[in-house]
Amino acid sequence: MADNILQATDIGKSFYIPERISILKKISLEVNQGDTIAITGRSGQGKSTLLQILGTLEPACQGSLSIAGQIINHFNKSAIRRKHLAFIFQSFHLLEDYTTLENVLMPAKISRQSISKGSPAHKQALELLEEVCLADRANFHSKLLSGGEKQRVAIARALSNDPSIIFADEPSGNLDQETSIAIHSLLMNFVQKKNKALIVVTHNAELAAMCKIQYDLHDGQLNLVRHNIANI
Repeated sequence: MADNILQATDIGKSFYIPERISILKKISLEVNQGDTIAITGRSGQGKSTLLQILGTLEPACQGSLSIAGQIINHFNKSAIRRKHLAFIFQSFHLLEDYTTLENVLMPAKISRQSISKGSPAHKQALELLEEVCLADRANFHSKLLSGGEKQRVAIARALSNDPSIIFADEPSGNLDQETSIAIHSLLMNFVQKKNKALIVVTHNAELAAMCKIQYDLHDGQLNLVRHNIANI
């Protein structure tokens, strides 16, 4: 049986603008090792908000969240985030004046690992750049890269600290169709090869179809669309 990575129970989120609006209503979700989950739905339904709550970037108004068997609270969320979680965003969020290699090494640096040449983190970063076909761009400043190249760097960075679960928010939203297809294949191959869990928010039907499980978020509720026995 696959290990449970994330357990969300009765997650709720409301905003006051100025009246109370409930965006998420008692959402429960279980994520196991190797799961690939797509969350789809119309704009404004709260998909990104839900992703940020599950990724400990934003607090819920109600409910509980546990990751790797630990209930998330104010005191442990930063440590759990560094150890178990990784993020891929639509806007890449690379450090533009840093090199491609330095960007991939950033999670290790934040975790206070050695990133000197020849260190395990340095070797792994180079290997990841090789896997995303950017070894020849290792010393390029990231601002010189194309959009597709930047997202490949972001994928390599997300995997550099060996996370348990990857959260991706519209990872191909800023890319053309051909580049999007390549990014989707690269991301799915990575998470399946390394047996990671993935939760992706997307409007892209092709990316959603590549995931084993798909939910639609509507009126504050997660509705199961399909649950395949194996990833497509």
